[in-house]
Amino acid sequence: MTAMPLTAKSKLPRLPREWYQGRAAVFWTHTFEHRATGWLDERFHARFREVLLHACSRYQLACPVYALMPDHWHLVWLGLAEQSDQRLAAAFLRQHLKPVLGKARLQDRAHDHVLREKERERGAFMSACQYVLENPVRAGLCENRADWPFLGAMVAGYPELDPRAVDYWEKFWKIHYRFVDGAAFPALTRRATDSAAFPALTRRATDL
Repeated sequence: MTAMPLTAKSKLPRLPREWYQGRAAVFWTHTFEHRATGWLDERFHARFREVLLHACSRYQLACPVYALMPDHWHLVWLGLAEQSDQRLAAAFLRQHLKPVLGKARLQDRAHDHVLREKERERGAFMSACQYVLENPVRAGLCENRADWPFLGAMVAGYPELDPRAVDYWEKFWKIHYRFVDGAAFPALTRRATDSAAFPALTRRATDL
């Protein structure tokens, strides 16, 4: 997956609201004003996971990967139902994290990249998630992503999920299959690591 540069907040585009609803797949980047640092520690990470869990549960989302960086964070969300709404979830996440950020302030709008049909093929989708996980290594913060403590995954009901585990994707697709209509996703549990087409999660994501 090619790098997705952080975009100045005044230039952040937004697709129509429906692109973020239903079974959409979206790559989110939340950046701090003036690249503020000093907020990231184990205490914040614990609060982040708590709020992320509530956001995923409330808005029916799965977060296969996230990475907290010193001046921003990345996460990928998958909608699990037609009622899923990622824009509301993003606002919820930011609102409930604001009290623990101290003087650091998030930019008024997050950057998002709604994954299109080709990007939603299983191999491409997993590559996008690997891109998120490798951020600390690319930034020179650690030599191996396993050494960076501020990354993970979140699916309500599965607290032990770890995207660094060798068998992570096999577990994740099985869990995902339980949440969605099995008839619409017949291959997810049988081909958890191949590069075959990852079925579009919503018709809206293939309209462009």
